[in-house]
Formats: sequence, C-alpha cells, structure tokens
Amino acid sequence: MSDRGEVSDNDRGRGGQPNRGLGRRITDALGLALPDPDAPVFAGVPYAMLSVNVAGEQPEGGAPSPVRVVPPPATPEVARFGEISTRLLDNIELVIRGKRDQITLVACALLCDGHVLLEDVPGTAKTVLARAIAKSVDGATTARIQCTPDLQPTDVTGLSVYDQRERQFEFQPGPVFANILLVDEINRAMPKTQSALLEAMAERQITADGETRALPAPFLILATENPLDHEGVFPLPEAQLDRFFLKAALGYPRADEELEIVRAQRHGHPLDSLEAVISLDELRELQRAVEEVYVDPLLEQWVIDLVRATRELPGVRTGASVRGSLALERGARAMALLEGRAHVEPSDIEQLVEPILSHRLLLAHAYSLDGVVEEKGLLDRCLELAPRPAPKVVDS
Repeated sequence: MSDRGEVSDNDRGRGGQPNRGLGRRITDALGLALPDPDAPVFAGVPYAMLSVNVAGEQPEGGAPSPVRVVPPPATPEVARFGEISTRLLDNIELVIRGKRDQITLVACALLCDGHVLLEDVPGTAKTVLARAIAKSVDGATTARIQCTPDLQPTDVTGLSVYDQRERQFEFQPGPVFANILLVDEINRAMPKTQSALLEAMAERQITADGETRALPAPFLILATENPLDHEGVFPLPEAQLDRFFLKAALGYPRADEELEIVRAQRHGHPLDSLEAVISLDELRELQRAVEEVYVDPLLEQWVIDLVRATRELPGVRTGASVRGSLALERGARAMALLEGRAHVEPSDIEQLVEPILSHRLLLAHAYSLDGVVEEKGLLDRCLELAPRPAPKVVDS
C-alpha cells in the first residue's frame, strides 16, 4: 500500500483486483475483531495488523520505523484443535523417542487422509509407530501385512469363502479393513499384489467378487521398504509412488535417546501401557478443520511455482504432477493446524517440499544411481527457481 492509501499492483489479488473484502471473510470465519475488516490483506494477515510500529526503533533521519508482522490471534476453536494435536503427538512420542518431526509428518498425512511411505533400515520402530498411532486413537484398529513374493491380492483385500452350513459364500475381510494398516517391505510383494493397494489408497474401497466394499474412516497406510536390499524386490512403479502423500524416514536415534529406549524397555515395552488420548470423532473433526485453514493467494501461487520448478530442474525427466500441488497445499494447511494456527505460513510449505515432492520425481539416468533418486537439496534447488515470498514493509 502506498503512503496515500492507494493499492499497488503487489496488493492486488487474482485478476488484478484489490483483495478488499477478503479481510472480512477471514474475520467472520475465525471470529477476529478488527477495526476495519474490509482492509486489504497480505499473506493471510490484514494490512491493519501488518502496520504495527516497532517501539524504540526509529531510524536516524526521521525515516518511518520498521514494522513487524502480527499474526491473527488463535480463536478458541483453533486453540482446541492445537491442543488435541499436541495430545496426540506427545502420546506417540512416549513410545517413539526423539522423532518429533517425523511423527508430525505422519500426523500431517493422517489429517490429510493421505498415506506414508517409510524408506528405512529394519529396526527403526516403523511397526511400533503404526501401532502407537492406532492405540492413541480410541476405537481405531490396526493391522499388518508382511509382504513376500508369494503374497496374493486376496491376502490383502479378503475373499469369499463357501459356508457349507448356510450354503452360500461369505466374504472374509482382509487386513486392509483397518484404520491404520502397516504394509511391511512393500517392495517384496509381486506387482499384482502391489496394485491391489492402489484402489484402497485412492478410492478408500476395494472390489472383490464384483462387489465394492468401503474401507473404514479414517484410513492410513504406512508402507515400508528397505533401501539396502536389491535382490528379490519389485520396485514400486512411478504411478504407485505418486499415490503416497509423503515419504519419510525415521532413522537411528541419537546415543542418549537410544540409551533411554533401552532403559524404558527393561520391564516391558512402553507400547503395552500406552492409552488412547483422542477419539475417532476428534480425529475426524481435525480432518474437517484442515479444510478451513486459510491460505493466502500469494502462498497458493508459491506452492504452484515450487511444484512447477521441479519440472525444470536439471536432470529431472518428469517433475511432480498436479497431485503434488494438491498434496503440498493441503499438507501446509495440516501443518498449520498442528501448530495451533488458522493460517498457513511459508515455513509450513518449506518443511514439506522434500517429503511430499521428492518421491514424485523421475530423474534422467545420468542423475540416478541404481534407480535411487538423489532427493537431498530439492528445496534449495526449487527455491532458486521459485524464491520465498516476503512480506512488503508498510511505512507508517
């Protein structure tokens, strides 16, 4: 905004129109009390809240003092969602020590109704993580599939068995009918078995004997694969990798954390005494609340620019698809809600670029080693093509 109160080109929304009225919609949705809710907004923050002088920082020469960005205050409803999220994360961390960031990523996928691919070595608590999530949610069920080359699709989805007493076929549901499903070493299963999971991941349903059956909600798949083995494995095709919301790795704990784990399991596993801290209704409420988190059009455009930047990186044959744009935008809203905020900040997007986009890239042969894509530094390379937007300094 200029000194005369005019709206500059940078202050305009889509189609070049000023973002007036957007402040009123924000205040109505979040219950904020602002003196002028019709004022233009920037990055989710009305200009009336941006133009706050920093006391005691008057520069020499009488120039206007700098300003700081004051985020919208959290409403009681948003604060309650943040408290529920903290409860869930803290409870899981009682079992998975020192992996708060990784737990938060998995919780982000859970709130977005997505699925997670964990690529890590054995013994890093991947199975324990799935069970800890299920036990933390009252009423949630968990199941595990240990993939082998002879695993059949019906071993995943279930099949109809003839009941001689009733003289009719009766469907026996498979392990896929669970809220939290751990698919261990998914790359050891045959491609036809891997494809049996595609419908479940994308449509939240399975088709057996010509009949479609809905899966329980919420539904989260935690699939693991061991990056060390190259014999007797069937790498996931790019189309199926794209179905996973994000890719993460737990990794080994630090030395002090590993010592805590050994001591904690001296008299039994902490998972045995883990109690539920949220209900299924509260989890569904969190999932619905993700849709109401505000994303400024400027940040929406930045999400698109970051995803499109992956298609222009040197050595990338196929960049992230539109599904990547949808996942990054929705994931940023979930991360904001997990932090107890009703608006997305740039940091929410930055911390999700590599987990959400890295496994969606197909590199040229010269840039890959034994089919393993080099994913580190993806954010830095994308930021070179799509720099992070910065708030405009408003003179007082």
